[in-house]
Amino acid sequence: MNTSVPRTRAPASRPGEAGAPMDAMAGVPEVFDEPTDRARFKRVAHRPGIELYRAHIVHHAFRPHCHDAYGLGAIERGIERFRYRGSEHLAGPGSLVLMDDDELHTGRAETDEGWRYRMIYIERPLLNALLGLPEGASPHFRQAAVDAPTHGAQATALLDALWTATEDPLQFDGLLAEFAQRIVAPNLPPAGAEQAKATHREPVWLPRVREYIEAHLLHPLDLERLAREAGLSPFHFLRSFKAALRVTPHAYVQARRVFRAKQLLARGIQPADAATAVGLVDQAHLSKWMKVMFGVTPGAYSKSIRG
Repeated sequence: MNTSVPRTRAPASRPGEAGAPMDAMAGVPEVFDEPTDRARFKRVAHRPGIELYRAHIVHHAFRPHCHDAYGLGAIERGIERFRYRGSEHLAGPGSLVLMDDDELHTGRAETDEGWRYRMIYIERPLLNALLGLPEGASPHFRQAAVDAPTHGAQATALLDALWTATEDPLQFDGLLAEFAQRIVAPNLPPAGAEQAKATHREPVWLPRVREYIEAHLLHPLDLERLAREAGLSPFHFLRSFKAALRVTPHAYVQARRVFRAKQLLARGIQPADAATAVGLVDQAHLSKWMKVMFGVTPGAYSKSIRG
């Protein structure tokens, strides 16, 4: 477990109490069950493959979910606890959060004040281009949480600048390249980003099963069919899948369905249509899963992207 941040639960000022800091995200729609939890998304018209995100979370606990992009960001205030690749991690003020693409993870507050953070999600082809890597490269970060206050402050400043520069393509791309050079590249393995590989080996059948799941999200999936795709007995497959991805096949399938629905919402598809297009029962089902995985309802996410 990453223990670079002390596990202290010091009393924290609640928003609105004397001594509480001003909320830099005033005006954010209250899309969580608790008004203290706020989040915003933003996409960049001229640069596909990027999503910006900023949030202040106190009560919400994110269920296992994934992104088809690298999640790169920094904690401004408070401490986050998250589970990633089978281990618990703590990220406190000034910490970098560096997650590989398509890795399931959770997230919740470790202290009473919650945590305020900023992220940028960059799809692999674009990240490779920014780092000057071959088109098929698969960079992997050594640590998911890095206690590096100087880099954390730089990342926060660059992410703020990127958020305000989305309407100026030239400025945005310059800041994006700077973020890759100053924040991303130094945190790849020392052997060189071009040789960075995963430290864990995945089963040879896993890519085949993943491809099958992606191609059949619209249809009911059962353990026996997935096990046949892997060439294993059902419960051998169940144990092996969970050992490889740290979640059950059901949790993985639900995460993929909700992420695909999120992509459709970003394209302007209505929530009810997005739900049925990925094999979810209805809009209410999609709303439930989006709230526990991403902290927003489908309507709030669509509004945030459009705005």
